[in-house]
Parts: sequence; structure tokens; C-alpha cells
Amino acid sequence: MSEDQAPSPELFDKIVNLTKRRGFVYPSAEIYGGFRSTYDYGPIGVLLLRNVKDAWWRSMVQLRGDVVGLDASILSPPQVWEASGHLANFTDPLVDCTNCKQRFRLDKLDDPEQCPSCGKRGTFTEPRQFNLMFKTQAGPVEDAASVAYLRPETAQGMFINFKNVIDTTRVRPPFGIAQIGKSFRNEITPGQFVFRTREFEQMEMEFFVPPGEAAQWYEYWCSERYQWYLDHGMPASRLRVRAHDADELSHYSSGTSDVEFLFPWGWDELEGIANRGDYDLTQHATHSGEKLEWYDQAANERWTPHVIEPAAGATRTAMAFLMAAYDEEEVRGETRVVLRFHPRIAPYKAAVLPLSKKPELTGPAGELAAELRGSFMVDYDETQSIGRRYRRQDELGTPFCITYDFESLEDHAVTIRERDSMEQERVPVADVASYVAERLG
Repeated sequence: MSEDQAPSPELFDKIVNLTKRRGFVYPSAEIYGGFRSTYDYGPIGVLLLRNVKDAWWRSMVQLRGDVVGLDASILSPPQVWEASGHLANFTDPLVDCTNCKQRFRLDKLDDPEQCPSCGKRGTFTEPRQFNLMFKTQAGPVEDAASVAYLRPETAQGMFINFKNVIDTTRVRPPFGIAQIGKSFRNEITPGQFVFRTREFEQMEMEFFVPPGEAAQWYEYWCSERYQWYLDHGMPASRLRVRAHDADELSHYSSGTSDVEFLFPWGWDELEGIANRGDYDLTQHATHSGEKLEWYDQAANERWTPHVIEPAAGATRTAMAFLMAAYDEEEVRGETRVVLRFHPRIAPYKAAVLPLSKKPELTGPAGELAAELRGSFMVDYDETQSIGRRYRRQDELGTPFCITYDFESLEDHAVTIRERDSMEQERVPVADVASYVAERLG
């Protein structure tokens, strides 16, 4: 796919404006002038983000018999990050512009000699390595013994709980441990809206396999994860799997591929799938003194599993789903903005709209909304004209609008409007829940 098929910067601005106007994302601490690179997810955004995480969990844990869940601590002692290599190696090259005093990651500059902020050349300081982990203190005394770190990834919690999981469950390799949670990285140059922030959510899974099966499981998870995005509404034209070149690989990785999405600024990563070998379990076993291995009773042998890691960003994935869903079309001489979300991703599955505010309509319409909420997320709106309310629901990506009108008082039926086609159908009130559920799949 060529770059000119990516959303234009103007369209990107429209999408960002829509997220604020419709309650998807707000700048954090906005009443105090904002706090750079932090965002709050509003009433609609929190539903979108939850649906993305629920869809991931459903496919990675609920529908599988070989993956279990975990929710590990965010705070960790230095020993964890010393063993993982983060204390020594989790760094970015930092340069300062002596003219405008701005800081940049050297490896992200288009021209390492020219400042992208002030345009001056030859004004950068010598690069120095900047550790991306957030350091804090645990306890009332600030000394070396109280140092702790906010996790920069969720993976290590799964590695250090490997023995706990195999001791307390009936899993055996190949099996996975999955986790969704917050991570924190003190990025030098965060940006591109919610794509790169210092606080973000990850959806990660560590899949522990016999050493001889690592290559085939790596290929399996590359294919499986790419398909997940397609199954939930991503267009194939804006999605690809890119294998890392040899000079991109981490020292412990024998293979890494990224699932990439075509953003307005070009192709960028949604998820990485890595063949990590036995590096992580070996490192933690060495540093902790605990044996992190599998005993195969049938073969009477012990071995350290290799790990395949699919690691996705929940927040950037939600952003990509929103961008993929955004569409504009002309309807009766006006531009209709619609988010064509997959039903599983859509924040609201249906909206109940009484034709007027008269009690004889709002009463039964409210009762219908309450009934439907037992099955899925439902919005209720009785303000403005019905046309404006349809347009609002289009911009929220709601698959179905259910209008309760004066005729409903006589025929006990409602009009259901489908989002993408805008076609309408009259459906008995008693059948609404099953009608919508069947079409949501």
C-alpha cells in the first residue's frame, strides 16, 4: 500500500478533534493547562478501550485451554530489573539543542545534525544514554534500600511467577501466561496523540514451549495475532507483519516481527511478536537462585522453556481501531461522519431514542433501554431532533439506533436503524433484544 493511502494530516486532526468532542479522550489535567503526554479516557473512550482489552482477553485466554491469566504488581524491586537487563540496557540516546534547549532521541531524528524545533544545524550536544524507567521510593525513608521502579513492561511479572503458576495449576508446556496492565516509560519524545505516552496499557502473553518447538510456535503466533486484527475490523490494506532485520533484533531474540498499522505518519507498531529463547527464565533463575525450569516426568529430564511473546499496546490499538473505523460520506448534500467499528469493538451496541420528550414515549423507551442493558452497553438520548441524534450515534460508532415513536404506542414495535447502511426496519418491542444480539454476532 502506498503512503498516499494513509490518512492525511488534516483527517488526523479531524479524528483527534472528534475524540475530544464526543468524549473519547481528554487531555489530562486540562483545567491546569494540561500535563504533557498524558490523557484521560472519557465516557466513550473508556468503553472503547475496555472492549479492545476484552476482545484480546477473549481470544487469548477465554477461548483457549492453554493460556491462564495473571495480574502482577506495578511496583518492583531493583533486583527484577537488574536480572532483566533493564537497569543497564533500557536506554535511549538523548541529545539537547543548545539553541532552543529542546531534547530529542537521536535515533528518531530525520537529520542527526539539524534540530527539528528551531532548524539550526550543529547545535546538538554529545548523545548520552537516558534510562526510561520511572524510579521511586517505597516506604517512609528515602535511601538505597527503599528504591523501587514502576514497571516499563508487564512481561517480567509473568516470568518471575512462572514457578508459582506451574505449581498451582495444571498447565504444562506449551502454555501461556497472559496479562493486561499499565506500564510506564519516561519517553524522551512522546507524541502522536495517544500513540506514544509515558503511561500506557499493554496486552502481553508469554508462551512457554519446549526448546525444539520455539520456531514453529513463533510462526503460529505471528499469523494468529495478525488475523486477530483482521477479525476485528482492521482493513488488510492498512495492516502488515514486518520481520525485524538482524541489526534490529534484541540480543536474546532469534526472531521478532511487528504487526504494523498505517498511521498518518506512516507504518508503525501495534504489536511485537518475539522468540525470546530461554533468556528471561535463565536470567531470573541465576539472579534469584530459584530453579525456573520444567520437569518432564515421561522423559525424566529437566529443561528451561523457550518463550514466544506477543506484546500489544492496548491504548495504541484502540487508537488504530478508531482511525480504521473513521469514514466520511455525503448523504443528502451533507457530510456524514461515521465510525464503522466492528460490533465487538463499538463502545455502545445500541441507542434507544424516543421520538419526543413526551412522557408517553420516554417512559416505555427508558424501560426498553433498561431491559437491553442486561445484555450489552446501551445509550439513551432524548435531546435534539432525531436526525441530529442519529448523527451523534454515527460518530460514536453505535451499530443500531432504536426509535420509539407515537406509532409504537399502537403497534408495540420500534424502528431500528442500522449504522452503516442507514436502512430501517420495524421490529416488535418483544423481539428487539434478540434482533440486535443476533446481528451483533
